[in-house]
Amino acid sequence: MDNRKSIWVFNSSNKGLPGGVFDDQFLAEKWIAKNKLTGTLTKYPVNQGALDWAIQNNMVNMKPDKLKVKAQDPYFIGEFTTASMEHYHFEGGCKD
Repeated sequence: MDNRKSIWVFNSSNKGLPGGVFDDQFLAEKWIAKNKLTGTLTKYPVNQGALDWAIQNNMVNMKPDKLKVKAQDPYFIGEFTTASMEHYHFEGGCKD
């Protein structure tokens, strides 16, 4: 991710709604450790959807014709995620 503003979002391993949102990675990791959480901490761009960011940064692993169709699907857009976004896994508060 470039120098644009970003946030860190923590999702527990049960894939529910985010449990925490931080503008500082250190504070996020401190909170995760304190609470012995298991899940993923992911860096997201501010004011831009994940799919838009991935397309802009050529991080969509999909054929162009398929992407053109999928990029019109609200469910796909709203649920899109990519392993290309900076992220870290935690188990019991410890970074893997």
